[in-house]
Amino acid sequence: MHLRLSFPINVDCLTQLKMRSQGTLSRLRVLTRILAASHIHGNLMSSLYHPVRLSSGLLTRQRTEHYSSVTIGDVTKHLKVPKHPELVPVGYLHKDPSQTMLSHLRWLLQKDRLGQDVFLIGPPGPHRRFIALSYLQLTRREVEFVTLTRDTTDTDLKQRREIRDGTSFYHDQCAVRAAVEGRVLILEGVEKAERNVLPVLNNLLENREMQLEDGRLLISNERYDKLLQEHSKEELDRMRLVRVDKDFRVIALGLPSPPYQGHPLDPPLRSRFQARDISSLPFKEHLNFLLQQHSDVESDTVFRMLSLAHTLLTQESKAQGLPDFPIDNLVLIMAILSKYPGVEPTRVITRLYPYHAFLSQDTHKSIEKVFLTFGFHSLQKSSIIAGANEVKEVQPLDNSPPVAEVTLMVEGQEAAMQVTCGTSWRSPPPTFMFTPYHQEILTEIIQSHIVADFCIIGPRGCGKSAVVAKFAHMLGYQTEPILVYQDMTSRDLVQHRVTSADGNTAWQFSPLVTAALEGKMAILDGVHRLHHGTLAILHRLIHDRELQLYDGTRLLHSERYDSIKMKHQLSDMDMAARSMHRIHPSFRIVALAEPPVLGDAKGQWLTPEVLTLFLYHNMRCLSIQETKDLINKLVGNCCSSVEQLITLAAKLSVSSDPSLRSLAESLSLRQIIRIAKRLIAYPASNLHAAVYKACLARFLPPLAKQALDATLENEGITKPDNFEKKNLICEVNDGVLRIGNTCAKVFVPDTNTKVPDTLFFDIHQHIAVLENMLQDWLLDDHLLLVGNQGVGKNKLADRFLHLLSRPREYIQLHRDTTVQSLTIQPVVQNGRIQHEDSPLVVAVKTGRVLVVDEADKAPTHVTCVLKTLVESGEMLLSDGRRIVPETHPLASLGSPSIIKSHPDFRMIVLANRPGFPFLGNDFFGSLGDLFSCHAIDNPSVESEMSLLHSYGPNVPENSMRRLVEAFSELRNLADQGLIHYPYSTREVVNIVRHLQEFPDDGIASVIRNVVDFDSWSGDAKNTLIHVMHNHGIPIGTSPCNVNLAKKVPLPEPKLAGTWQVNRQCPRSKTTLLQLPVESSPIRIKGPIQLSVFHQPVDVTEARSSVFTEQQYYWTLPLYETSLVTDIAVSNGGIQDFLDDCVYVATVAPAAIYSLVLKGGDKLLKQIFLQDLLPRYHSAYQPRVRVTHFTDKNVIIHEEVSNTLLTVDLDSGSASNIQLNSLYETAADSLLKRLGSSGGKKTFFRMCKNKTGRGKFALWEVGGGRMIYIDLHDKTLYSVTSPLTLSSLHQLDGDHQWLAVEQDGNKWLLKGDNDEFLFHPVTQTPKEKKFIQTKISCVAPQNLSDIVLSSALRQQISAPSCFLAPVDSLAAVAVGFPELDSSENEIYVWEREGLSLKTPSSLIDPSSTTVALGDNGQIVRAVDQVPKEALENNNPAAGIGGFLEVTDLVNHTISYIHVPNASQSSPYWAQSAAAHTSPLLLAATSNQGVATVDSAGILRLWQTGSAGLERALGEWRKTIGEDMGYLRLEIDSFSGEDVTAPKHGKEDSFNNPHIGGNTWAGGTGGRDTAGLGGKGGPYRLDSGHDVHQVSQAEKDAVPEEVRRAAYEMAQRAFKERLKEIKMSEYDASLYEKLANGVQPQVCALRGILNSLQARGKERQWLRHRTSGELDDTKLIESLAGERNIYRQRLEEEPEIGAPQTYPKRLRLVVDVSGSMYRFNGHDGRLERELEATLMVMEAFEGNENKFKYDIYGHSGEESAFPLVKCDSVPRNNKDRLDVLKIMQAHSQFCLSGDHTLEAAFSAVKHIAAEESDESFVILLSDANLDRYGIRPNELAKALTAERNVNTYAIFIGSLGNQADRLTKALPAGHSFVCFDLKMLPQILQQIFTSAMLK
Repeated sequence: MHLRLSFPINVDCLTQLKMRSQGTLSRLRVLTRILAASHIHGNLMSSLYHPVRLSSGLLTRQRTEHYSSVTIGDVTKHLKVPKHPELVPVGYLHKDPSQTMLSHLRWLLQKDRLGQDVFLIGPPGPHRRFIALSYLQLTRREVEFVTLTRDTTDTDLKQRREIRDGTSFYHDQCAVRAAVEGRVLILEGVEKAERNVLPVLNNLLENREMQLEDGRLLISNERYDKLLQEHSKEELDRMRLVRVDKDFRVIALGLPSPPYQGHPLDPPLRSRFQARDISSLPFKEHLNFLLQQHSDVESDTVFRMLSLAHTLLTQESKAQGLPDFPIDNLVLIMAILSKYPGVEPTRVITRLYPYHAFLSQDTHKSIEKVFLTFGFHSLQKSSIIAGANEVKEVQPLDNSPPVAEVTLMVEGQEAAMQVTCGTSWRSPPPTFMFTPYHQEILTEIIQSHIVADFCIIGPRGCGKSAVVAKFAHMLGYQTEPILVYQDMTSRDLVQHRVTSADGNTAWQFSPLVTAALEGKMAILDGVHRLHHGTLAILHRLIHDRELQLYDGTRLLHSERYDSIKMKHQLSDMDMAARSMHRIHPSFRIVALAEPPVLGDAKGQWLTPEVLTLFLYHNMRCLSIQETKDLINKLVGNCCSSVEQLITLAAKLSVSSDPSLRSLAESLSLRQIIRIAKRLIAYPASNLHAAVYKACLARFLPPLAKQALDATLENEGITKPDNFEKKNLICEVNDGVLRIGNTCAKVFVPDTNTKVPDTLFFDIHQHIAVLENMLQDWLLDDHLLLVGNQGVGKNKLADRFLHLLSRPREYIQLHRDTTVQSLTIQPVVQNGRIQHEDSPLVVAVKTGRVLVVDEADKAPTHVTCVLKTLVESGEMLLSDGRRIVPETHPLASLGSPSIIKSHPDFRMIVLANRPGFPFLGNDFFGSLGDLFSCHAIDNPSVESEMSLLHSYGPNVPENSMRRLVEAFSELRNLADQGLIHYPYSTREVVNIVRHLQEFPDDGIASVIRNVVDFDSWSGDAKNTLIHVMHNHGIPIGTSPCNVNLAKKVPLPEPKLAGTWQVNRQCPRSKTTLLQLPVESSPIRIKGPIQLSVFHQPVDVTEARSSVFTEQQYYWTLPLYETSLVTDIAVSNGGIQDFLDDCVYVATVAPAAIYSLVLKGGDKLLKQIFLQDLLPRYHSAYQPRVRVTHFTDKNVIIHEEVSNTLLTVDLDSGSASNIQLNSLYETAADSLLKRLGSSGGKKTFFRMCKNKTGRGKFALWEVGGGRMIYIDLHDKTLYSVTSPLTLSSLHQLDGDHQWLAVEQDGNKWLLKGDNDEFLFHPVTQTPKEKKFIQTKISCVAPQNLSDIVLSSALRQQISAPSCFLAPVDSLAAVAVGFPELDSSENEIYVWEREGLSLKTPSSLIDPSSTTVALGDNGQIVRAVDQVPKEALENNNPAAGIGGFLEVTDLVNHTISYIHVPNASQSSPYWAQSAAAHTSPLLLAATSNQGVATVDSAGILRLWQTGSAGLERALGEWRKTIGEDMGYLRLEIDSFSGEDVTAPKHGKEDSFNNPHIGGNTWAGGTGGRDTAGLGGKGGPYRLDSGHDVHQVSQAEKDAVPEEVRRAAYEMAQRAFKERLKEIKMSEYDASLYEKLANGVQPQVCALRGILNSLQARGKERQWLRHRTSGELDDTKLIESLAGERNIYRQRLEEEPEIGAPQTYPKRLRLVVDVSGSMYRFNGHDGRLERELEATLMVMEAFEGNENKFKYDIYGHSGEESAFPLVKCDSVPRNNKDRLDVLKIMQAHSQFCLSGDHTLEAAFSAVKHIAAEESDESFVILLSDANLDRYGIRPNELAKALTAERNVNTYAIFIGSLGNQADRLTKALPAGHSFVCFDLKMLPQILQQIFTSAMLK
């Protein structure tokens, strides 16, 4: 009888739903279509009722289990009595099956009668398996069930070798048994089996034939029966033919792939099956079923839940990316609602569909709207009410199976229910403190526990394990913790092979199976790490509580087991003999997992299939108040620091910055508790340091660290003051170890053999680390030391254990470390597999300390097995043994399979820091919060110096400091990503040890032992050489590279005349003058506070490659308009020029710069003076002079306005010393403001000699006034003379000067506080020329007797005055001025053949000439030299001037080349008009001078012969003497001469060519283009190894051949330009731009390439027939199986896995008019062009991994493309065109700003694209407030999309616009960049920080 189905619809309910929201109309229409459909997914038979008729001619209908036929509808099948009835499924077929079920069963009957194998395909869930097993129960068919996983091999299907009594034999597997015995083979999870596994069944499926490994052949029953007619059965047995039973069938169960994950069906396999789509039940049937099963649940609730489920299963929902709703599990939550009617329905729905865990925030809203449509309100904002949901009481009952009476408060209502429980009621309770939230969680999981297994999802450290431990204890469960890992196989989960004591192979139950049999609670910890193809082995165990193991053993549900046992009158022994076991009814599985990573390239672990396995509970982190309450209960009262910590962790977890959210995991609840305990135990601990330790902030990417620092500052968590310099004590006395203020008892070991004893030198930094380690050790923490290589992690660990006298076990991990090798080592002994304990197990047994080294090298899924050991002291070994703590119930059993963990066991784990360049696995990210973490950094400079002194006590201090500072800079460069290798202390120690042992080896040669690794990397090598040279380490040079100035003989001295000081008063022109002195107190105006700016300087060692007189040079950061006016040097106190302080004065703007070279920070101080100088008319051109006063103060004199200042360079305090009366000051100011000097052409000049004593003079140039100032007495003395002064020089003594008049007359001035005496100096000429000469400068001290005797070539001892005449080389006044009563001889060294230009009176001669009395030298700045003083009589190119060095001691004169000022001020013409010297000089310590040129390049020179000779010896020793005569050197020499350059022939096969003078692209040859040869026109790389000819042979190439090669290379270059249509001008312009960012481009390319290499790392692939023996398959190898090997290959992406997309970048550049307009102000447009060029250059060649485009915005447009991602520039011309467009658009566009619109547009478009990671970088000026753009609007644009990393870089600002804007934007999302060099580094930080998070 055929009846149509009727689907009753609750119209009132639909009407009510429509009235709730008009916006839900479309969804209701979809639902209505679903409900009205007569069939689902093409199921044509669903509209028919199918009666079931069971017939039997022997028995009555009441005994239906013995029926002989089955009829469904019109299909009938006669049944047979099964041979093994216990193998027939029971308990699956319902008494009253639905029509949909009957239609499926009817179809299976049809295919069974036809003898066809079937494939049931459908969505995830147990429905397909339920139908198949129901059919087998209905037809009384025996079953062989195989769950296919990714680990299934052909041996699991056909035959497996076993060993018995030393003999190997084959054991039939399920497929063979089913074929022979006529059973039904069910293959579940077909899509999960790897390729080429199931095809072994093809012939069995098609022809019922299969060749077995033991030589037998399965053949079909028809063929066998025919052969039986011709042969006897014995003959067929001898032929090894086996009959396949005619009732053998195969039922395959699988998911459609796609859309679900898995492998698609192999076409030959697919063609052998008949398919049936098994979808969920129709709405009406499902509704009726649920109402029948749970009639006590409100029908409206059931209807709405089912409606919601069907809505989420529609194609419209799937199109939005929503995973399938596990509709088959609705019966579970109905059971909960039936038992606990007060439960809010939304709560239980989210247990089936925890959308908060696997969907993004945007999708949440869509889901919640659907929920709301059916009356389910969101619980997201619900508050927890104390007592509303909690566990009131648990009372065990004396029942079998064990149950307990559990009383719960559910939504405020009390409910009691009998709950399945365990039997371990006497185990000690775990430490657990209840909060209302934990009570609610426990209430919910008890509800879920009643009906199904459940899974708790929560972030790491939120307390999942603690909650489950408490739950298990409450219900009396004994737990079986099973830590799952990524490469865990299905065998590891359920059953693995072992060998027995007699060598026979056997199968051993896994802990999961043991837990199932014994009724334990199996805790699958880390189920998110398990591959879905492996997890499939548990599907049947979780859904049906049945499982068929690899050896054929069957685990049955307790009710099914009891039913079979009773029905067939079998005992437990009988069932065990049939390999059938009962699953204990108390058995439960609890899974713990972390939330899925949204957008993960590997896909989410919470797939639609996994959703069907459990009821899910989302566990969040505790709120701030909840955490405080918990800490108060666990630790004690929360101090303010702990409260700050809790607040910080909460804010990090909800931050919009992804880098901060990732840091929240480091401050998990577990870590907060640890820090709280530490702060209470050690009150002196600092919270800032504790957070830094927990987050490993030292190794965070720059942006993440910056964001963390900003957050800490906002929370008031301040950085501790500098470490106290007190000596920390580390000693052991009377068995007590004391480190600092921390003490601990020393352990007394049984033996010292395993106590480490290593060479260790105590330094302050390491002792501080040891004290921190000891404090954590005393708190019972395990330790994790993280740092770069070579920083001393191993030494610290060994020293720590040595001090405690603790023995250790050591294990080093690597990338091939497996879980098995970490725990046990399998070995074969006498044909048996035995397991040796690993160091880990030995340490656990004996209580030793386990040191795990290189933990980051092992895969994280391997090291994760340490979690339970560290957390709870439990661990399961792969041989079945278990490690448990002493308090565990199993510890007292004495079983050999139980290992008690020794209470003294502890772990110290060592790992390299996460991220680039180590590229190891993130051990810290996976397990960091289980340990007390310590970031081990390189020692500070002083600590490292102390350490190195211990290793090399005889190594010179200077050499050691150079090493330390050079490597410190290299480490900073590594942190910035500019070099890849992070140099450590280990390298420096090795260098110092070498120098200690071999002191004659130069430091430059020894350092190559470390840096030669980078000698083949051009960029890294150049950076290393640059850094080493900066610190005076001349690597890469020869001891013969000496280029000192040529020395020319000095003319003999001539006696030019005599000087005699007149003490009488003859009436003549030059009579003795006695003038009164006017004295007055100094009037000081001020002080005025000036800003002191500090800037780092790049000091370059000039003797890096060639030894010259120049020692150091660096460039001052001058403005374009700046003019250098003076230089001064203050003596550092010892004869070391590095202690000197150099001062430079500039005007336009007026500023003072100072720097001490030996300063550790090398910071340049800069103070602007324009506010202190008078403001006159526009023609006013100040002339600023500077000299030092005290250590911190300088004296500044402005000559034009006669302004005198004192400035404190540390504090910026400045005072104005008033020199004139108020009337004179006002009159002078008025005249100058009117542009007149009142007819005066004189001005005051400062005499800079000996100003350090606080006494100095000002004198009137062209006049006779003098002002003497005593700053100590604060008195000003002034005197007016009738002289016309040309110069004034202070002599040796405080109160005597040599005055020179304009006509050359000299006066000796002597004075005191009352009067000045002007003594005329009578000049008796012998050389008329010298008498009238003027004097540039006078040495401040008399010449020593040695210098004087050497200069005059006679032994003489007398006072003398060393003079620098204007027209002569040098002069000495013997006896002057001390012997003033007699005639003083004047010796002159005349200048020959060269006349110098007469300097302007506005130029202070003392600033261009220096007299060095200590070594008898006069150094002048000159612009011309005699030809004989030059090499080859020709000046070298690039010379800007010379230093003329007149050496009286060595009787030589030399001219030192001064490089040209490469970047002279464009205002140099103005400076020339102002008579400013292009080169200024000042004397330094150690026989040297300092110079500064017009470009602000400051240089230090060494001119003294003795000092040069000594420095040259040290320099050569630093390089290392040439030991070539001790070595054997063989240089290849071709024997052929070069002729003419040529390109050479092209080899179409690209074979390598060495020499031959024929082929292009060869190596080691001549003439042709290639590499490593000589005479070729240009380099040409064909990708082959390079054979290099010697440098000597290259140097021997004739000049004409070199010239021809150069010309040919230029022609090739021009041809290349022509190919890309690029002019030579464009090429030079591009090169100029590219050179500025080339180092950063290279560094960024290196990082990108390394990331690619990391992504391509190979993986171990198992089950191979060749390769390396897999130690997990030793038993299979003994048995003779083939697929026992593994190979390391690049693993192909899994079928159905999400596509791996490239990273995406959009650079948004500001090309508005303000960029062009203010470019002259701060260079903002130029900076933007360089940044754009950096992106284009760095990402070239990485387009497959990184896609980028560049968009511009201006006042005209918000987004116009400059570079599109599908057409990026391919050559220099294309890139230059982009830059030209940017410049042109900025020049000609309309004014306005679209920054905000551009940011929103870029973020929106990038977010819409599929990418691995997305970046938007906005380059703009800060001129936003002009257009009304508020910071909060820009902040909203930057954070519009959570999945887009958005940053703003402000490269231009008027005033402090940029700083104010940056502070208002989210931390870490904005930068200010006004320095041209910093912008590429900022971009690099953005890329590396985000990519390596």
